[in-house]
Amino acid sequence: MTRLRTVVGGICLLAALGSGIGLARAAPAAEGSRPVESAVTRAHQQARRAFGARRWAEAEASFEAALAAPGAAWMPAVQRAEVLGHLGLCELEQGKHREAAEHLGQSLEQDAALNQMLLRRFTRAFNRAVEHVGRIYVAASPPDAEILMDGKPIGTGVTAHELFVAPGAYTLRARLSGHGEVSQRVEVAAGMTVGAALQLARAADAPARAPDPGARKSEPIKPVAAAAAPVAAPGPWASWPGTLRIAGVAATTAALSAGAVFMLRESVLAGDIRERLDGLNRDPAWTSGACREAPQPPACPELQRMREQRDRAGALGTALVATGAVVGAVTAASFFINLSSLRSTPARSGLHVVPVTTAQQVGVVALGVW
Repeated sequence: MTRLRTVVGGICLLAALGSGIGLARAAPAAEGSRPVESAVTRAHQQARRAFGARRWAEAEASFEAALAAPGAAWMPAVQRAEVLGHLGLCELEQGKHREAAEHLGQSLEQDAALNQMLLRRFTRAFNRAVEHVGRIYVAASPPDAEILMDGKPIGTGVTAHELFVAPGAYTLRARLSGHGEVSQRVEVAAGMTVGAALQLARAADAPARAPDPGARKSEPIKPVAAAAAPVAAPGPWASWPGTLRIAGVAATTAALSAGAVFMLRESVLAGDIRERLDGLNRDPAWTSGACREAPQPPACPELQRMREQRDRAGALGTALVATGAVVGAVTAASFFINLSSLRSTPARSGLHVVPVTTAQQVGVVALGVW
């Protein structure tokens, strides 16, 4: 019996020592995770204090520090959306319209995480920012081609890239090993949206090795310009399937993005109308049919104008979203259709469909060989 008690006591002692060692090992890990969380929290709190005091430059630096702090990748979606939106507001107050449009746009991409008050505020600020910058949608095919703007890499053609730029002219290039490099010059004005589809053609099947020295002695190589027979122009149907697919991606992205902006504009106007009516309803002299009586109160023309703007924005947003959905469905379906029988030799110039939106019009311009 005494021996049994000794064995049980030894087992309990070993278990206690093991649990103590486990706790000792776990404690540094838990303590090590605190600075990661506190770094983001501290930067966010400093940014909010500076933002409340209207110290825009200090708030901008603190919001950027929160996004760059260790552990920021695990930041909740709602916090990231708020940080990006407030960062855009700070940049807008300082006249940095391009950066403001970029960060506010990233925030509005996570609109489901924002409450209605912040959503309206960020949407208004985004609309103000894009009035001063140009927007470029660019895509490339093949999708692993590298895209550059004025010599600076911006990514690959896997997705259509949305770029906010200062008004001016820019050179877009796409390059890929084994393909000919292609470039396109685009010019954007403030408040304008343009699209660019960069279609790379495979390089000519030239011999990889150097010409034989003996053959060079017996028959000199003629210059390309001195070729006797003219090169036949390729048919216009050469590479149109791939070009149209790229154009479809760019047009779909532009239409859906523009439609979303107009629908957000409709939502903001509807909220403004409700707030205006709530304020008028608190006035004892105001009645629901006041605008149908003569003479009309001074607030009636303004309400009518806001309703017309809301209806126009809603109709245009719905039309653009529907158009983008149709073009996107057709583009997606084209990937499952065999179009190889319609191809001939590689085309020298293809078809480019460029979506264009300004403050007065929205449309698509088709350029190339028909």
